[in-house]
Amino acid sequence: MFSRLLSRFKRPISALSEQEILALAISSEEDDGRIYLAYAQKLKADFPDSAEVFEDMAQVENTHKTMLIDMHRRRFGEHIPLIRREHVSGFLTRKPDWLRQNQTLDAMRREAVMMETQAYNFYVEAAKNTSDASTRQLLGDLALAEQGHEDIARMLIDRHVPADVRTTEDETAHRQLVLTYVQPGLAGLMDGSVSTLAPIFAAAFATQDTWQTFLVGLSASVGAGISMGFTEAAHDDGKISGRGSPIKRGLACGIMTTVGGLGHALPYLIPHFWTATITAGIIVFFELWAIAFIQNKYMETPFLRAAFQVVIGGSLVLAAGVLIGNA
Repeated sequence: MFSRLLSRFKRPISALSEQEILALAISSEEDDGRIYLAYAQKLKADFPDSAEVFEDMAQVENTHKTMLIDMHRRRFGEHIPLIRREHVSGFLTRKPDWLRQNQTLDAMRREAVMMETQAYNFYVEAAKNTSDASTRQLLGDLALAEQGHEDIARMLIDRHVPADVRTTEDETAHRQLVLTYVQPGLAGLMDGSVSTLAPIFAAAFATQDTWQTFLVGLSASVGAGISMGFTEAAHDDGKISGRGSPIKRGLACGIMTTVGGLGHALPYLIPHFWTATITAGIIVFFELWAIAFIQNKYMETPFLRAAFQVVIGGSLVLAAGVLIGNA
């Protein structure tokens, strides 16, 4: 809704002068070059080959920006109008840097090619909607330049990142994902799902009051989430182990711990005791098998072993809670 409202205040490409189109091309090349340099800086430590790709691509963007500035200087003088993508309706926008911080290596590679492809498509469509011959020629030249950028992007990736290097980098990226997010998140999910079973079901059968049971489950889940999150973040700064940011790991662990506990606490918002308890039991069944599946998929734990550890262990904790609640 807001994007549609804001788009009404943007100028269509057909309303731009040739000077403005040239200025827009200059600012676009500059923005893309900055994005590539940001990627290179982020990847330099762990993925030097891919970082070199993005550095070369940034240099290409800078070269074309210089050519466009020279063209502008010859045709229109020194003053370049301030016009950017966000000022033109239908023009491609780029995410700000703070939305790119957690992009994977593969996502960066795909976006590099996509950025050039989309820019080429934009200039082609803009040329079709322009009646002025010289403007059409200018847009056509820019489209060809962007098509050349796309070819360069593919060529640089093939040159600097051959199949064996790419496989190694992908394995490194996958391992980092597992160490930073999956492993802490899975530990939290297991702790939250299993450790809260006993107090929640003990409270349920002891009181048979769904609201009181929900409060016990909520407090146990949130408390466990805070505790697990701080423990994960504090016990390893990630510098030696290579497990990544302690803040990211702590958040992953804490959030998943809370989610694991709330999964079978929320059904007790249902006023009817047996309906709530049966629903919670069904959710527990799916929670435990989901944890076993995640262990098998990401941690490469044999499925039968994961099922035995999680499902059997969780069932024993659940039974303990029921027995204590009925005592």
